[in-house]
Amino acid sequence: MTRSVHYSVRLPASGVARGAYVLGDAPGGKPEVILIASGSEVSLAVQAHEKLLAEGIRSRVVSMPSWDIFEHQTQEYQESVLPPDVQARVAVEQASTFGWERYVGAKGRVIGMHTFGASAPLKELQKKFGFEPDQVVSVAKELLRRKQSPAAPAKVTGEANRPGDDASIAKMIGSL
Repeated sequence: MTRSVHYSVRLPASGVARGAYVLGDAPGGKPEVILIASGSEVSLAVQAHEKLLAEGIRSRVVSMPSWDIFEHQTQEYQESVLPPDVQARVAVEQASTFGWERYVGAKGRVIGMHTFGASAPLKELQKKFGFEPDQVVSVAKELLRRKQSPAAPAKVTGEANRPGDDASIAKMIGSL
């Protein structure tokens, strides 16, 4: 049995010029969770989006190539891309997590690295730091479960938020 996932993909040309745009949306365009990424992380967000939709979770993928350009758009446009009523938001950034909190808000999560110096094969590092579709899906689902919970500050997901990770990184580096 094959399951087909249907969602709208918007053409990005005009959106790129606006700094951010909706790349993929759930049918009806009313997302429960928003996945935000730029560059190579966009494909990861799209893969997670497809998994969420297959599970019946309405998600949106926002490609955000330029914060600065997006910040200069009208409030109406910004809210059409990042509706303020959708507070379950996940940003994915393999470089610095600095600044993404302004887009995920107090109830969102940033998946990213916030340390320097890890070295290992790329696939191991991606898994270690949560740069896999299943990890993005897991974080999105966690945010949806917490939706009824009191507001918690935006959290950066990465190695420093997991017990023992510094030792794990040292072990991984030492095994190379």
